Amino acid sequence: MSHRILLTGASGYLGGTLLARWTSVTLPPYEKLFALVRTQEQAVSLKQYAATPEPLFFDIRDKEAVDSAVVGNKITIVYFLVDAVNVEAQKHFIAALAEVKKSTGLDVHFLHTSGAKIFSSHAGAPIDRPLLDNEEGLYEIQKAQIPPLLAPVQQASPPPLIPSSSRAIPLAIDTNNTVIEEATAHGVRSYVFVPCVVYGKGEGFGNPISIQTVAIIRAAKATRQVLSVDPGRPIWPVCHVLDNTTLYLELLRKILAGDNPGHGRQGYYLAAAGSVAWVDLYSVIARSLKKRGVIDQDSITQASDQELEKMATALGCPKEFVALQLGGICTLSAVHGSEIGWKPTFAASHILETADEEVDWVLANL
Repeated sequence: MSHRILLTGASGYLGGTLLARWTSVTLPPYEKLFALVRTQEQAVSLKQYAATPEPLFFDIRDKEAVDSAVVGNKITIVYFLVDAVNVEAQKHFIAALAEVKKSTGLDVHFLHTSGAKIFSSHAGAPIDRPLLDNEEGLYEIQKAQIPPLLAPVQQASPPPLIPSSSRAIPLAIDTNNTVIEEATAHGVRSYVFVPCVVYGKGEGFGNPISIQTVAIIRAAKATRQVLSVDPGRPIWPVCHVLDNTTLYLELLRKILAGDNPGHGRQGYYLAAAGSVAWVDLYSVIARSLKKRGVIDQDSITQASDQELEKMATALGCPKEFVALQLGGICTLSAVHGSEIGWKPTFAASHILETADEEVDWVLANL
């Protein structure tokens, strides 16, 4: 028996582009690809893809439903792209994969999609040096992180689908740790995939736009100006959505080939071409928005309390957490991907050079 793969989040920005690009590379043989969908319309949309995934309908929060889907279909690889914060569904999948391993004897794999915010100043990660995604002890570093403004909280039972901003970061840190710990305990190979500021046109049938560039634009529309939320020139890693996709696929290639890529406590993977300063990104987006009459001026100034209130309303969060959406410092650096053969096509500066196109795409799809 060869591998059977399940992709969740196929209607999302990252998952949709991954599915659209699935056959753009030559993968080692596998038996079957499944995609989790919520509606019949989404199932029909899957038919347009050369990867020809078979749709599956089930509730990821329902342990019996997850068991039935994963064990019943002998799925050995799960791409989890639907919730970086709560952990109950991930635990269901890991337990189900362990059952498949027991019955088939195959190694089983769980790829959890997290986010760079969980390795940033917002989360209490080191920011005084480059934090390598392959460095020894990264798990222990994250395990010890305490968000500076957000006290750790106990997981609610059942957890909310969309936690408040004040809960999201500590819960997401715990989720990364729990995925690794649960997978190790069950003999499942886990991988924590860490998207950063991802930009570019999504190619899936669902959401076609990113998160951070959208947040900058939403906030700017509310204040008629692009405003900085941090002093100085804090940096953040960036990656084009197609490069993000190729790291997902390169990791899959290694798994299918039996090459044993780093997993568990050594299983963090950042897709990033490098980093840019937020203020540089703000500036190019501001020029593009002003040209279109969306804002009144393109100079970047520090947001006042009153302006933060307007930005918070536009972003649907308290003003204290606006910076979570479009600021902060992250020094996480991509090394692990290059060790398994991944190389980005687009330089970090590409996000600045193509800001006009990004703004057009976001405004057209808000």
